[in-house]
Amino acid sequence: MSKVEIYTKGHCPYCHHAKALLTKKGVEFQEYAIDVQPELRDEMIQRANGGWTVPQIFIADQHVGGCDDLLALEQQQELDAMLAN
Repeated sequence: MSKVEIYTKGHCPYCHHAKALLTKKGVEFQEYAIDVQPELRDEMIQRANGGWTVPQIFIADQHVGGCDDLLALEQQQELDAMLAN
């Protein structure tokens, strides 16, 4: 199973939705709450090539994007393959 990382904020409904999808699929992920650890925000922006909204999701160190991008991968039946690598 690929390493999954997600940068989040506690009050973000998109973050909750993305985490719920990953949890439903049985995927373990490392969560970085940038509202709790604001020093990680600059790291997130750099890794996400300027992406500053949350969530920012990475699978196997590859930037996937946000919640909508994750859902699109699931709808296109590409997410499971990414997670399996």
